Amino acid sequence: MNPSSNLFLVGPSGAGKTSIGRRLADHYGLTFLDLDREIEEHTGVDVSTIFEIEGEAGFRHREAVILEECSRREQVLLATGAGAILDADSREHLRQRGFVIWLQASVDQQLKRLQYDRARPLLAGVDRRQRLRDMADRRNPLYAEIAELAIIGQNERVQRAFARCRTRIDEHWQRLQTSTT
Repeated sequence: MNPSSNLFLVGPSGAGKTSIGRRLADHYGLTFLDLDREIEEHTGVDVSTIFEIEGEAGFRHREAVILEECSRREQVLLATGAGAILDADSREHLRQRGFVIWLQASVDQQLKRLQYDRARPLLAGVDRRQRLRDMADRRNPLYAEIAELAIIGQNERVQRAFARCRTRIDEHWQRLQTSTT
């Protein structure tokens, strides 16, 4: 039923790309990859350290290289970092090599889900609400540009969110299959 051998999840921090992505990968029999974890495995340091030493530009370069490698694999579900879509080549790789799903989350949802998270360099020491708004303004059009399916976040537990996402994906693929036959 899947029109592509790969699923790519995009969306803001706190949208559930990793937690929902793991469950979707299991359900569809795909290998789960988290882009930030892949970057950390390749570099041997955590994302915060890369930001500290190389800044955002250095991190984005590394992110684009690892995304290019990961998106070439077959039978994967890749949970991207929230800013991975900032690079035009990365957007094209995602669009061409898999089925892209945009997991959406409002700024209020992000604030609630990330309230205890201190590991995200772009949210450290700033007005989180304004920073998340600014990122959404810049990134949402890019998510929309490449997403084949957008799923609006709701205030629900991960298992319920996974079930809702799975249903939406299956319904979407069923419609695609019906429209091509």
